[in-house]
Formats: sequence, C-alpha cells, structure tokens
Amino acid sequence: MTWSCGYTPITGREHLFADLPPRDSPFGPFYGRSTWAISGLYQRGTETYNFSGANLLRKYGPNWPVDFADVTHRRLRSWGLNTMANCSQPAIYLQRKTPYTATVYSLDSPPEDTPGATGYVATIHDDSRVIEGTSGDWGKFPDVFDPSFKATLVREVAQHRGAAAGDPWCLGYFPGNELNWGADETTLARAVLASPADQPAKRALIGELKTKYGGIAQLNAAWKSNYGSWNALAEATTPPDPEQGREDLAAFLGNVAEEYFRQCREAVKEIDPAGLYLGCRFAGWSHGVVFRIAAKYSDVVSVNRYSETLTDLRLPDGVDKPVLIGEWHFGALDRGKFHASLRPVADQQARGEAYQRYVASALEHPLVVGTHWHQFGDQATTGRDDGENFQNGFVDVCDTPYSETIAACRRIGHRLYEVRAGRGPANR
Repeated sequence: MTWSCGYTPITGREHLFADLPPRDSPFGPFYGRSTWAISGLYQRGTETYNFSGANLLRKYGPNWPVDFADVTHRRLRSWGLNTMANCSQPAIYLQRKTPYTATVYSLDSPPEDTPGATGYVATIHDDSRVIEGTSGDWGKFPDVFDPSFKATLVREVAQHRGAAAGDPWCLGYFPGNELNWGADETTLARAVLASPADQPAKRALIGELKTKYGGIAQLNAAWKSNYGSWNALAEATTPPDPEQGREDLAAFLGNVAEEYFRQCREAVKEIDPAGLYLGCRFAGWSHGVVFRIAAKYSDVVSVNRYSETLTDLRLPDGVDKPVLIGEWHFGALDRGKFHASLRPVADQQARGEAYQRYVASALEHPLVVGTHWHQFGDQATTGRDDGENFQNGFVDVCDTPYSETIAACRRIGHRLYEVRAGRGPANR
C-alpha cells in the first residue's frame, strides 16, 4: 500500500511531459529520483515524477497524506482486506489500524514517505558484496559468505526499531525479493566460479573442493578438467560446462541457501525476536534443495505466484510449512491502460471473477495463510524504471476504485473465515 504506484522516469523523455507542474509549485515535491536501475532502461538517480501522489493532492488537498491514509484503512476494512503487503507506506501502516508486513530495505533508498519517492524499495542489500558472476532481474546475488551480508541485514532490519519492531500490528519481515537461484542446481555455483579470485563465495567453494579431493589432480579426474593448480582454478573466470562437477556444484547451492536463510532469520530475530521471518518471496518456485532450506529457517515461506488459482500449489515432499503468496494480480485492457499485467483477462468483470477464484483457491488450500495483491494502485502509463505499466491496481492513478474488482473483494473477503472453516462455499 503506497501513494507512489504511478511514478515514472522523465529524464531523457521530457518532451512526453510538457505539462508537468513547475518545481516551485505545490506539486514540486512529487519530483524525485530513481533508487534502482534495471533492464538497462534508466540509471539510478534518473529524475521521476509521482503522478499518483500528485493526483492525491488534487483530490484530497494539502492534508492529503493524512486523509489518504485514513481513507485507505477504511477502504481496506470495507473491501474485506485484512493485511497491508510488502513495500507498503510506513506513514500509513504505522497508524496501526490494519495488520501489516515490513520490508527490509536498502540503506541508500530515500525515505519512503517523501512525496517523490519512487514507490519501489530495493531489497538487494546494496551495501553488501555481491557475487560478480551472477545476474538477475533485481540485481546480482548477494555474497552470503562475506561478513558484509549479515552486517547489512542487521542494519537494514534495525531501521524498524521504534516502529515495526515489537509492534503487535506487524506480522513479520520480508528481507529479500525474487532472488535468482539459477536455471538449474549448478547455475549459481558456476557463476561463483566465473567471479574474481577474491570473491568470498569462490573461496568457500574451492575450500570445499579441496577438502573433498585433496589435490587438483583428483578434481581434474572427477570433473574431466585441466586446472594446473588450485590457484589456477581460483584465477579462472570461465565457468565449467554444466556437466563438469555437477554433483559438487549442486551441493554448493544448498550451502549458499543455508547461509542465506540462516543469516536472514538471525538478523530478523536479533532486532525483533517475536517478529516472523516471512521468507524471500520466491519468483514462482525454486529448486527443491533451496525450498527445503527456506522452509527450515522461515517462519512462513513466501512465493510470488502469478497463476489462475493455487489448486496445483505443492511443497516438496516432507515439507510442511505455512505459505504466503507475496504477489499476484489480474488486469484487463477495457478501461484506461495499455498493458493488462502479468495475468491478462478479457475485461473488468472477468478480472473480478478471477480475483474471487484465486482467493477461494487460497482459502481452500491447507498450507496457504495469505495472498498479497500486487499492487494497490495502477502503474503509470509511461512505465516505472523497468518499463512496467500494468493495469494491476485496486484503484487507478486518479485513486478511483475498480468497482468490479472491489465487488469481488467484498464477496470473498467478508466471508474469509467462514470459507476457511468450511462453513460455506467460496463462490457465493
């Protein structure tokens, strides 16, 4: 829940925005700077404009942050929604009128409650070292073997002291978002071997190989490789073929996951012992070994799952853990926008029906404990930093609710506990 869903970069395409308000006007505070760079479209520091925030000033007047926060809580109750999701606005959730989740955010992001804030809070631990050979939609994978990883995590969680930490309205913390665990179980380890010799993760992997094989000749025999020495392996930045050392590299993925989830949990519990660690918001799914270790350390496993329903959601054999859906949505093109989102449907009526089916499937699933819609308001037609310009909001950029979706929210939301308890059908 944020008031900056409809922000957009303007640097380099100012001609598209000739009628933006002067910077010294009451709308000047809605100019901001991008805090993240992705997809090669814009650089960090690119100037942005927050259209949704500016429209809230037009709608509610000078006291818009307070009035919008108040109406948001009243809307949520009216619509049958009982939680505020990841990357919500502290100025809204700290009114303590609706249970919320807290984001563990990057230390160099701007204050989320400034009018020009970009609306996205980085969760890639910018202050800690990354594995240079990796890539991913939200940046390189953090080097969990470097002490900076844990230190940065603790500092990030500590920003919630005096606010979310210890607050009974706070359900828990998300310290990460859609990390790239690799196309197969060897991808991440191969990226480690493609990194510089001083990469802590590379040193850790080579240390494990030394312990197992003793000498480089034994490694070469097992991997069918020709490294001249352990130092040569450390200096090499060309990763082995996928089948070279597959067993060893797949095993290292488990070690990375162990370090990642253990340290995330420790950081949360160090600052807020009673706070729940809500996992890493998997992008759809992950490898079995990663999921098992996530379940070992997470109080709740979080998955961002864009699908029609959750009827086919299954955990790996032997894993029994609550599951929180961190993101999902549907969109349509019959009103207002040019991109129907990641799950397009025919029109707004179909969108409401799809919403109800999805939540009904969650209520009927024994492991699912919540679903967090992405996102409260539509994105700007001209796109955010990565180009996303989805019709994915409960409200549009002018803060007008989509009536069909809200009607579906109420149909299922006002009967959540009845349906969950098996005392009535979900499709009524």
